[in-house]
Amino acid sequence: MRLEKLLSPGKIGTMELKNRFVVPPMGTNFATYNGEVTEDMIAYYRRRARGGFGLIIIEVTAIDRKGKAIVNEVGLWDDSQIPMFSKLMDAIHEEGAKVVVQLHHAGRQSVPPYIFNEMPEAPSKVACPMLNFVPEAMTTERVWEVIDEFGDAAVRAKKAGADGVEVHGAHGYLVAQFMSPHANKRTDEFGGDFFGRMKFPEEIFKNIRSKVGSDYPLLFRFGHDEKVNGGRTLEESVMVGRMAENCGVDALDISIMTYASLPYMSAPPAMPHGFNQFPTKVIKEAVGIPVISVGRYEPAIAESALLNGCADFISFGRESIADPDLPSKVQAEDYQAIFPCIGCTQSCLGYLNVGGTIRCLVNPLSGLEGRVELKKTQHPKKVLVAGAGPAGLVASFLAARAGHQVILAEKNGEIGGQFRLASIPPTKQDIATALRSYLCHCRREGVDLRLNTPVTMDLIRDLDPDTVILATGGTPLHIPLEGIDGENVMDAVDILDGKVSPGNRILMIGGGMTGVETADFLAEHNKAVTIVEMRPDIALDEASAPRFFLIPRLKEHGVDWITDAKVKKILADGAVYEKGGSEYSLSGYDTIVLALGVQSCNPLEEPVRALGKEVYVIGDAAKPAPANKATEAALEAVLRLG
Repeated sequence: MRLEKLLSPGKIGTMELKNRFVVPPMGTNFATYNGEVTEDMIAYYRRRARGGFGLIIIEVTAIDRKGKAIVNEVGLWDDSQIPMFSKLMDAIHEEGAKVVVQLHHAGRQSVPPYIFNEMPEAPSKVACPMLNFVPEAMTTERVWEVIDEFGDAAVRAKKAGADGVEVHGAHGYLVAQFMSPHANKRTDEFGGDFFGRMKFPEEIFKNIRSKVGSDYPLLFRFGHDEKVNGGRTLEESVMVGRMAENCGVDALDISIMTYASLPYMSAPPAMPHGFNQFPTKVIKEAVGIPVISVGRYEPAIAESALLNGCADFISFGRESIADPDLPSKVQAEDYQAIFPCIGCTQSCLGYLNVGGTIRCLVNPLSGLEGRVELKKTQHPKKVLVAGAGPAGLVASFLAARAGHQVILAEKNGEIGGQFRLASIPPTKQDIATALRSYLCHCRREGVDLRLNTPVTMDLIRDLDPDTVILATGGTPLHIPLEGIDGENVMDAVDILDGKVSPGNRILMIGGGMTGVETADFLAEHNKAVTIVEMRPDIALDEASAPRFFLIPRLKEHGVDWITDAKVKKILADGAVYEKGGSEYSLSGYDTIVLALGVQSCNPLEEPVRALGKEVYVIGDAAKPAPANKATEAALEAVLRLG
């Protein structure tokens, strides 16, 4: 099926775009602390332009030293920053894409270490509920100064060669703070009613227009709903769009949320693909300028949104991180080869939140464009990969792509390992799409995939590979516990795999990711579930965004949990646990389910090394860890093959 609308050309102001694919502005942390563009940043964006995106909107670009929201945010607050920005613009243009720079000031959503140890500033002396750092309230004089800085930064972007600029009025940053009754408590001309709160963005648009001209493309990004009590909602956001159009804005870029509702920005799979499209349509129907929509879009839903009049262009955020070639693959109708975003946030938002640069669980090459190049080897090897979980699959197709002869042996009749089982609980279905993509790439690269083939020493001797990559995964962890071998006891992974069927009343021992997601699955199937967890809370190893939606879902289905509790003994119909120095009993359960964690399964390393083979142990076989570490280890092993 050809997605004609998505592939058709479009126009924003005077800017002609070859298709409707947009890379939205997403912080990468590739810049320097002083706001300079780096070669890594250039390589990252060049790669996405080469992959066929029609428009790339450069990430948050600070218009003032105090405006950074991430530690290494790029900036255009000084003329000295123009030369490297120009180099970035040239790289994107050379690959055939147009580029817009997003002008940004974080306001209260920052902290002193990010902004040269200065105090964050905001419309009012009200802290961001997430950061809880009280900002300085901007004087009226300072407000006018910042308005002027937006215009000056737009001039620098134009001088650097950008095709246009976008004012960032979304996600709870400074412009959004002025627009929001949740953050703006001012009583001067920049506060109060709708017209007072809109004066700040209106004056920014006027200032930019006065400095770059009336025909230079100007975009405005804002959220249709802040998802906070007393914040701006769709009802008022329609008029925000009308205001922006009246001020000469050429396109609206519609998003959602503030830091106080952060899970909606990098929404997990609990939110459906294209979840913002119909609120965007309400705004689009009220204006006469193009509208961009964002929100977990995959190509088919993006095409639907365009055909239904919900938007004119579609932003593929984390999807562009996962696969820089997304537009090219859609153009070729090569949908199975797309590396999908699975909404995990482990390597994109997760790394960014701790000061790192963005990566991707599904595609471990993403984010390394300026550092790693997978070249054809001059010394091809015969490589045996043991285990077709994510680590083994990624290692296999990357090694084959590098020119090695690869045999991938999997003891079961299906690929995926624990990762396949992780796709079973509610909202986790995108994991299966990633596995299908891996299988597609293995087949295309000529990997010799052998299912129902356990890797034994006899097999290794028979195949005589040069290198063995052990991706044999892990097995459920069992601990010495009275009653653990009882007939009423089963492992969570066996339930997800359909090997066993539990009763209707279930006691889950272990409230980490596996336990709570299995509980979610069981509760959906009308089972009564109680979780016992040693730690202070359940699901502490879940990423924050998925957890935000998971916990209310468990409550809705009546799942109970007991925390700070250590199980001492399993009974025929329950368990004895210790909490606060006292022992308690739980009874009346049909099934006891174990979710105690994973232990490495690596019986082959020593005997294979004794054969003199080159050996790499990756994924849970080396050390139980989140799935992003497995795919990263797979890439590292392939790079070491030579």
